[in-house]
Amino acid sequence: MRRIHRRALVAAALGLALTVTAAPAQAVGAVDPYYPEDGNAGYDVADYDVRIAYDPAQPDRLNGDTTVTARALRPLERFSLDLKGFQVASVTVNGAPAKAFSRSGAHKLDVEPARRVSGGSVFRVRVVYAGKPDPEGWHRLASGGVNAMGEPHSATSWFPSNDHPSDKATFSLAATVPDGWTAIGNGVPGPTTAGGGTTTFRWREDRPMATYLATVAVDRFTVHRSALPDGTPVITAFGAGLPVDADALAAEAQQPEILAFLASKFGPYPFSSAGAIVRSWPTEPGGGAPDLETQGRPTYTGILWDAAIVHENAHQWFGDSVSFTDWRDGCIAECVAQYANQLWDEHQGANLDTGFYARNVKENLGNPSYWSTRLYDPGRGDELAPALYLKGSLMMHALRRTVGDEAFFGTLRRWTAEHAYGNASFPQFEALAAKVSGRDLKGFFDAWAHGTTVPAKEYLYPGSLAPLG
Repeated sequence: MRRIHRRALVAAALGLALTVTAAPAQAVGAVDPYYPEDGNAGYDVADYDVRIAYDPAQPDRLNGDTTVTARALRPLERFSLDLKGFQVASVTVNGAPAKAFSRSGAHKLDVEPARRVSGGSVFRVRVVYAGKPDPEGWHRLASGGVNAMGEPHSATSWFPSNDHPSDKATFSLAATVPDGWTAIGNGVPGPTTAGGGTTTFRWREDRPMATYLATVAVDRFTVHRSALPDGTPVITAFGAGLPVDADALAAEAQQPEILAFLASKFGPYPFSSAGAIVRSWPTEPGGGAPDLETQGRPTYTGILWDAAIVHENAHQWFGDSVSFTDWRDGCIAECVAQYANQLWDEHQGANLDTGFYARNVKENLGNPSYWSTRLYDPGRGDELAPALYLKGSLMMHALRRTVGDEAFFGTLRRWTAEHAYGNASFPQFEALAAKVSGRDLKGFFDAWAHGTTVPAKEYLYPGSLAPLG
């Protein structure tokens, strides 16, 4: 997510006929202690095939047709998907109309298939829907376009899903928009087709992706294409009205250098595409995070610059390739991504010991609120609290000085290799750091990650670190 201290189409396009039938309440769910209404523990999604049609001239209507392919983890007489709003025209399971379906809670689509889904079997659920996307994750832009993004929630605003980061899946997108508009998504582009005044853009992400990292952006984009030295495509899209000037082009040109730098610290770049979506400012208050690590192609608001590129691309390793087990684990993404900005400063000549670290500790020693948030399990509503970026970045530097560079960066590289494209928790990171370093780090992490006061001096000033002045 953001680094905080720097800076229709007509319904005929999908053939909708809107009807709804009743279904019993969901039976299986609750996978997150912060958001127990999110997700469903009865199945594991393998793939999303999302097809949407959107006309910016009709901003309150999105037509959708999504197929979810999943494996049942137990026999399922009924199950739920997460979808906020919309009228649902039809639901089929393995090609047969559902016996019943209905809505419950804030965002549940409850489904009773015509036949029970056998435990261990692969099944497909197709949902056809239309209506006004929810603004929590669907953002209208000053340019007249839209984009979908948000953390911890955004997917439910535009496609039905098992909306929890522990259930990652591959993702296909086909977005139909009027001629003259462009739709950008995750992964690599597929064939683009046109006819009848519309164009359909296709995108495919073949690496498992958490639902909140999925995106689509529709605008009159200026699109630049290049490649990393290994041939990985780099696609950078600038929204209408944004300056594509010397500064923007210079920042765009830095992307390969920054990715190579991060790879030297974290291991090989994990995805088949890279680049950026630079959106214009949202029109509604909030409008989602200013920047977000949408997988393979981060989203930025208004401007592209090196600090934001470093932070959001660090998430490609920490948060995207290796994702949370649940929302208590935010530090394993944000603490590391924020520290990546310090590493970039160090790469450019900064002394982190006497500059970043000593200065921030000194400025906040007398500020209890700075230290009062736990970095692991900070509490619902604080899963992305400022402490994860600020106190968290200090913790990463203190850990580095505690165990030494070899063990510190060795831990980061082993983490990204051993958990690539999966999920892992912050307690697992603690255990790996202790294993790689050969040191007992319980006191360190108790003070920094689980504590709510200034760490004791032995943990606050390890190794070469020392109080400032």
